[in-house]
Amino acid sequence: MGRPIGPAAAAGVFCLLTVLPLVAVVVDGRGLPFDGGDFLRMSTDGGEDAVGTRWAVLIAGSAGYGNYRHQADVCHAYQIMKKGGLKDENIIVFMYDDIAYNEENPRPGVIINHPQGGDVYAGVPKDYVGDDVTVNNFFAVLLGNQSALTGGSGKVVNSGPNDHIFIFYSDHGGPGVLGMPTYPYLYADDLVDVLKKKHASGTFKSLVFYLEACESGSIFEGLLPEGLNIYATTASNAEESSWGTYCPGDTPGPPPEFDTCLGDLYSVAWMEDSDVHNLRTETLKQQYHLVKDRTSNQGTYYYGSHVMQFGDIDLNTEKLFFYIGSNPTNDNATFIEDNSLPSPSKAVNQRDADLLYFWNKFRKAPEGSPKKLKAQKLLFDVMAHRLHVDNSVELIGKLLFGSEKAPEVLKTIRPAGQPLADDWDCLKSMVRSFETHCGSLSQYGMKHMRSLANICNAGVKKEMMAEVSAQACVRVPPTPWSSVHRGFSA
Repeated sequence: MGRPIGPAAAAGVFCLLTVLPLVAVVVDGRGLPFDGGDFLRMSTDGGEDAVGTRWAVLIAGSAGYGNYRHQADVCHAYQIMKKGGLKDENIIVFMYDDIAYNEENPRPGVIINHPQGGDVYAGVPKDYVGDDVTVNNFFAVLLGNQSALTGGSGKVVNSGPNDHIFIFYSDHGGPGVLGMPTYPYLYADDLVDVLKKKHASGTFKSLVFYLEACESGSIFEGLLPEGLNIYATTASNAEESSWGTYCPGDTPGPPPEFDTCLGDLYSVAWMEDSDVHNLRTETLKQQYHLVKDRTSNQGTYYYGSHVMQFGDIDLNTEKLFFYIGSNPTNDNATFIEDNSLPSPSKAVNQRDADLLYFWNKFRKAPEGSPKKLKAQKLLFDVMAHRLHVDNSVELIGKLLFGSEKAPEVLKTIRPAGQPLADDWDCLKSMVRSFETHCGSLSQYGMKHMRSLANICNAGVKKEMMAEVSAQACVRVPPTPWSSVHRGFSA
């Protein structure tokens, strides 16, 4: 039987948000200078399909082979844009690019997003890779601000007032935050501020944002206003995990030589729908409902999450073609309202996907081998880090509010429509205080952003937070996940 995921269950759900987003920008047409700076947008399709220039930003926000699925999602999205008629010169991709040729990849130079799928890595632009995958570069690309870039190809979204922009972000997340492979992470208030600036610049007609991450609804809840010509959908609501799919143990699962998930449930849902349908006739709303059903496991929410809509919902009546083009081979495909997408036999909570990966590495390593010992240490290290972060946040809560009141304060979930935090600068200062004394939150620790926001909302000052963090964290486990040598997440 299905069981709904409520706030209490969601609080215990683990969600992996490797914040190393992968970004690709896609444009379907070149702007031609005209009359003192205006642009005449030419469509190769003509007639009623003329839509101005299409731009797409694709971001994978994580790094590491255990996060294979995020870069696989982004590469698959690129292939959809490419088949839809978008040009490489108009595609900007953000991804760490450490998967295809990783020593653990059983198919060197190849990335797949489906158990029987083909290579989605071929041809993907290397616009922003490695340490160039940063929040700063993402914002600079979106705003068309080439002078603010550091590294990378230099491509930006140089859009005009008649253009359509599509953004797809796949990564780990937590309440109010999205992961990146570099520090700092991407915070909801900063993202929405940039979207507002982009709207104020008058350089797009409409913008669609697809977001894959745990607690991804919290990125827009109470923050993204109507009237910006922006429509967003998220893989989950503000208080639950999103889910990995095609994972070891799933049906269907990955080929036996893979120890990690190949994709994410929400991401795979919208992309596998886009692979087979005529996007000239299918609307955003129609895709939303198909993706919602599949991601919810046909409404059971057992191994599933609540796909949400935010912003200018009326935009969902527009055709997908306006944003991501359409594969000509699907021109005769017919969309009917009861089209269905396959549901997984089970999926893996994003926050547990890394445990599954490390467990499979340990399980498959030969007994008594150095490989077995190394895999065991990695598994124990990640478990020690999780325990340390959980215990530290719990103890800090008790020191601040007392043993009886602390759980209530830390786990409070605000009513729908309210943002996570009253003061986002306060939240970021709490994160820095915690990490200074207790080590990195990392992808797993992002799940505690709600607790840190609630500490701010309760009026605790950063000086007090620093004092109790120092008391709570006398010792930090010497694991790669606990280190802050790469910087702070805020």
